[in-house]
Amino acid sequence: MATEQPFFLIDDLHVEIEENEILRGVDLSVKRGEIHAIMGPNGSGKSTLAHTLMGHPSYEATAGQVLFNGEDILERDPNDRAKLGIFLAFQYPLAIPGVSTLNFLRTSLKAVKQEEISARQFRKHLLEKMDLLKISREFAGRYLNDGFSGGEKKRMEILQMAVLEPELAVLDEIDSGLDIDAIRAVGEGISSLMHPEMSIVIITHYPRILHYVRPDYVHIMVDGKIRQSGGFELAEELEAKGYDVLLKEVMQTSS
Repeated sequence: MATEQPFFLIDDLHVEIEENEILRGVDLSVKRGEIHAIMGPNGSGKSTLAHTLMGHPSYEATAGQVLFNGEDILERDPNDRAKLGIFLAFQYPLAIPGVSTLNFLRTSLKAVKQEEISARQFRKHLLEKMDLLKISREFAGRYLNDGFSGGEKKRMEILQMAVLEPELAVLDEIDSGLDIDAIRAVGEGISSLMHPEMSIVIITHYPRILHYVRPDYVHIMVDGKIRQSGGFELAEELEAKGYDVLLKEVMQTSS
């Protein structure tokens, strides 16, 4: 009996920036409808992985492959990857004064889907997503992220994900810098968008958001490589022990 092939596969990925190797053989297999959390201390390579997946030009993949629906995407530019159905939520979303949230999202949807959508159709689509995420409609007319709080900026990233409806969402520390209430709002928003045809890779330093976005698998990244994988209980163990204790155990096991 043939085994189900993952629709997203990272195989022995090595990445360097300015000739300094950051990722040292990352392996990850994701099936449709799964949520994977990648955790690790600062400097472990988590954000490097996120930027590499979306094709940031500063990060050079020197070995390995990244397969999306069976195609190696490492030679594709960021626009092509977005058109294929991959989305990246940034750790530090940029403000764009002078560009309304509505116009930015409409332009993004047109670029990704490569089809026209009338202003009336798009407004209906956008407002439905804003209502689903419990985001005030007044944000549609405000300049994107201009004067927004940290929590509001991160919710705009989730709104963009909702509008674009990607097959794979990579969320790079979407919870960083947020207070408890904002983490809950962002986490519940992500969970409300999840469906069987979409997968999520959530990169986070803290386990708190995983109480709202419950992962199927948790992976611990250390020194540019995934060293341990498990279920949600691994995040709970990390929360109880802290990084210092757990990482000593992980490194002893993997050595």
